[in-house]
Amino acid sequence: MMKVGIVGLPNAGKSTLFNALTQGGAQTGDYPFTTIDPNIAVVTVPDQRLEKVAATIASSKVVLETIEFHDIAGLVPGAAEGEGLGNRFLGAIRETDAICHVVRAHQSSEVPHPEGRIDPVNDLELIETELCAADLETAASRLDRVTKQARALDPEAIAEKAWLEDVVAALSAGRPVRSVPLPDAAGDADRRLQALTSKPMLYVANIDEGEVAVPSEIAVHAAAANAAVVAISARIEMELAELDEAEAAELRGELDLAESGLERLIGAAWELLDLISFFTAGEAKEAMARSLKRGTTAHGAAAKIHTDIADGFVKAEVIGWEALVEHGGYSAARDAGKLRIEGRDYLMADGDVITIKHT
Repeated sequence: MMKVGIVGLPNAGKSTLFNALTQGGAQTGDYPFTTIDPNIAVVTVPDQRLEKVAATIASSKVVLETIEFHDIAGLVPGAAEGEGLGNRFLGAIRETDAICHVVRAHQSSEVPHPEGRIDPVNDLELIETELCAADLETAASRLDRVTKQARALDPEAIAEKAWLEDVVAALSAGRPVRSVPLPDAAGDADRRLQALTSKPMLYVANIDEGEVAVPSEIAVHAAAANAAVVAISARIEMELAELDEAEAAELRGELDLAESGLERLIGAAWELLDLISFFTAGEAKEAMARSLKRGTTAHGAAAKIHTDIADGFVKAEVIGWEALVEHGGYSAARDAGKLRIEGRDYLMADGDVITIKHT
């Protein structure tokens, strides 16, 4: 299950967004550090494709993929030196797979801004500076240790030392660790470093009610930072979350919102992380969705289901979800030649329905 940390300056709207997306009941308020310990909620990833597959083959139940959202305390300048809740904030981020950075782009005078002005790019840079500062300390310390190891002429240590030197230079210039390619010779140096700025970054522009587009200055900054970006009004999403499904759909139509904020956020996260979804489904058995990195093989998909299945992999029966639904089930799809037999090296496609045959 993917873990996403929601971060931002105090009063950026991250807890409001968290509540709207997850109905997690996080405390909100117009003052810093409303969130102290991270609020955590697990939400299902909506996927109508799996619903249709399950209905077609009469599966016993539907099990959707999930994401764990962590609403992390608001950051203030100096967090890397322990200001505010700095150490707890930075430690909470390390536990996540990706960072969702909520930045205030609305002009509401009801919510005070901790810096006294509305400047989204400056807000983004404040947090990024703190993350780089924290990583710089970690990377410099790691470089000292690896330099000693490299003196023994260990090839991996030598490669890691060179990479860390580039990392320290990048962080000193305010650039994230993810901007420094990791050479194959350095092995798992990135895992050992556990840098905050190596994590994929998704910006959420918390926009005014009635707006739909990402403000241009945020879009430009996101492109330069190699980050994904999506525009969401946290207040509108909170109002939608309090309505029943029919009322929420009607209001979204009036606001020209084709998808919910959760669906847009998940879509952006999936694209950022280069994920696809595959399905397993049986008659009178559960239909389940799972996420995979694009380019994963059928053997990798088997490992996602269970390591024993991957160990005993023999072959895979694969069909696209649309073909399975169109033909009304496995039997008719097999008769029509749409159910393929693939080996362990088959590259999974988004929406594949797979049955692993194993010993």
